Amino acid sequence: MSETQRSDPPARIRQSYRDALREAHRDALRRDERVFLMGEDVGRYGGCFAVSRGLLDEFGPERIRDTPLSESAFVGAGIGAALGGMRPIVEIMTVNFSLLALDQIVNNAASLLHMSGGQLAVPLVIRMTTGAGRQLAAQHSHSLEGWYAHIPGIKVLAPATLEDARGMLWTALEDPDPVLIFEHGALYGVEGEIAADAGPVPIDRAALRRPGRDVSLFAYGGTLGKALAAADALAAEGVEAEVIDLRTLRPLDTATILESVARTHRALVVDEGWRSGSLAAEVIARIVEGAFYELDAPPARVCSAEVPMPYAKHLEDAALPQAPRIVDAARRLLGDAA
Repeated sequence: MSETQRSDPPARIRQSYRDALREAHRDALRRDERVFLMGEDVGRYGGCFAVSRGLLDEFGPERIRDTPLSESAFVGAGIGAALGGMRPIVEIMTVNFSLLALDQIVNNAASLLHMSGGQLAVPLVIRMTTGAGRQLAAQHSHSLEGWYAHIPGIKVLAPATLEDARGMLWTALEDPDPVLIFEHGALYGVEGEIAADAGPVPIDRAALRRPGRDVSLFAYGGTLGKALAAADALAAEGVEAEVIDLRTLRPLDTATILESVARTHRALVVDEGWRSGSLAAEVIARIVEGAFYELDAPPARVCSAEVPMPYAKHLEDAALPQAPRIVDAARRLLGDAA
């Protein structure tokens, strides 16, 4: 083979989820002078989870803005900036604090385009940390992304991979609607390999992470790794589990969900939210509505225990979806179909 015919594989680098998010910000800030980041401790401290570390030195205080401790105020300021033609990224430290800005998010950001008859778009990105598993107890361990997925007028993203952590931000900034990005706190330190030239990714469809023929496992964010681990365990038993990363929680990619069920004829949804009124319930409802006659067993779900999240590590682990629980639920589905 000649030198001109040889095609070297793209260079790959080792990076953490946190680093991928930082590179996404750096890329967006360089691409568009209208982009700026604002939130508590994002500047001099480098971000509560170190996502923005070093960006203040690189881009200055006009574009990396520390804010007062008032979520309603700085989310409102982000909405105003977006209405004024800027492309703000607002960081909310953890999802529970977003409740202090609920009026701004639901009654303003999500509604203004509709209420103005299409005149006032709000191209705002709000990032926040979600999820449990880090012994932060009941106040800082919520998984409320399913709540926000209920609201028309916004998009809701849950990046689970390095590629999505790196690539979803720019695509979200190009969207005319407000976009909420939920970053699972347990993922920040996760490392892996990613293409050195990784860039923007689509935010409108789910992703097939592992093909299979026996049961479909639907997961997102912090539950994707557990679903993949469960699929590995099931493979040792001769069960081929397909794993679908939902990625975008609003709008859900119903077509990909139903296509997977049509292949495997069994569905199991893994959701760190509470079972009652969960996103898992919505996914199952869509499966029943759109693929009822494809099912060989009733759809099932593995969710968090319906309790405020415990602080003690063994109790927290017991309250959360874990790979062994997913494996057991899949076995029951296969048993029901026998």
